[in-house]
Amino acid sequence: MSDQEISQLEQHQHQHQQSFNDNDIENNCNNNNNESKPYLIQVSTALPSLQNINTFLTTPNCGAISLFMGTTRDNFQNKPVLRLSYEGYAPMAIKELCKLADEAREKYPSVEKVVAVHLLGDCPVGETSVIVGCASHHRRDGIRCTEFLIDELKARVPIWKKEVYGGEGEEGAVWK
Repeated sequence: MSDQEISQLEQHQHQHQQSFNDNDIENNCNNNNNESKPYLIQVSTALPSLQNINTFLTTPNCGAISLFMGTTRDNFQNKPVLRLSYEGYAPMAIKELCKLADEAREKYPSVEKVVAVHLLGDCPVGETSVIVGCASHHRRDGIRCTEFLIDELKARVPIWKKEVYGGEGEEGAVWK
């Protein structure tokens, strides 16, 4: 992606982000009957607590809860990383996460509940930027579903990551 394309994307994203607050970009992925699906989907400037996620996922008929938490590491290819910064078009990201949750439950039938939450904004070293997971009847489907969720989220959901390196200023930042 060229510098001009990145600049245009940043301008577009900032224009849209200003018109949404965190309450606008949480969604329960309602179905056609306007009934809430068993999903915790969120794209915002703060992630829910692990306690809230665990409470959401806990259900008496499921024997497994599987989670993946992506955190900011302090290096990439021998370069010191200061932070990651995430930008995205939240309404589109929510829509894609809802589709992804539907696909995950179809692919792994013993999965009852799905979580997919992603941070927007800066994420310092050691902090969590993304959490995906599920509650399932058995561990195997839960673990496989969680892997499917993070792999597909990274491939399809319109959230972009800027890696900021130490000692190099903004020139030392790379969009990925």
